[in-house]
Amino acid sequence: MKKKLIIVLGSTNTDMVISGKKIPAPGETVSGGTFLMNPGGKGANQAVAVARLGGKNAKCVFIAKVGNDLFGRDTALRMKADGIDARLIVDAKEPSGTALILVDKKGQNCISVALGANGTLSPEDAAPALEECLPQASALLMQLETPMETVLSAAQAAKAVGVPVVLNPAPAVKLPAVLYKCLEWITPNESEAELLTGMKVTDAASAAKAAAVLQKRGVKNILITLGAKGCWCSVTQRIHPGYKVKAVDCVAAGDTFNGAFVVALAEGMSCEEAIAFAQQAAAISVTRPGAQSSVPYRIEVR
Repeated sequence: MKKKLIIVLGSTNTDMVISGKKIPAPGETVSGGTFLMNPGGKGANQAVAVARLGGKNAKCVFIAKVGNDLFGRDTALRMKADGIDARLIVDAKEPSGTALILVDKKGQNCISVALGANGTLSPEDAAPALEECLPQASALLMQLETPMETVLSAAQAAKAVGVPVVLNPAPAVKLPAVLYKCLEWITPNESEAELLTGMKVTDAASAAKAAAVLQKRGVKNILITLGAKGCWCSVTQRIHPGYKVKAVDCVAAGDTFNGAFVVALAEGMSCEEAIAFAQQAAAISVTRPGAQSSVPYRIEVR
């Protein structure tokens, strides 16, 4: 099989994680947790997922912006270790992105992100790598921790040359109308789907209604992740149940799912096969702590 080139454009952060019994309420201090510092950022997490889960069948190009600092240099080294072709633009003024993450004993988390250099990734920054790589690409995967104008510009460039665009709309923000028409797939969770459509998503029927709104705006296919319930897909018009596992840490579970899903689609798997592959990968990731450290390799997924 010829290697599939998948481009990921997005953020890279250093995650500072405290795992404890509970997530503090406003004004509350909770002691007794454990501290870890891990590489993260939704874009970088998804790039690592593409590289590891694509195995020998995929090549990943990652487009991002970092600061001229230790975290930026560490990102370059880690991307290289995973075999990722990292096209990192260095910002001379802004630091690399960071995230503070709190995780409770059930694996649930809350996250606060300082975008840093991620917030200055411009269409002009991304253009050289996109112009070089899009003609050979099987897919472009993006999220929303980088400027919207850059996401839109990249999506339009990909659509112009017939490359499928997959958008994981996280963190949730309103999208420009023109962006929807560029998307082959959009993969919101329940809260993101509600913000985009104004419809609360709790089951298959409400997911179908939200998806109809997105399709009317121009998106071709919709996949709404529903946490422990699984995910709903507009192609199959049903919920695909997830795997029951004991969650340790849910950080990067969605990123693992998205990276795996795009890999599977690029390989020509059916929608149902791609969902099953992505669910297996995500289920493994939540049994491990950390963001990129929790992403499994292809050999681990059945």
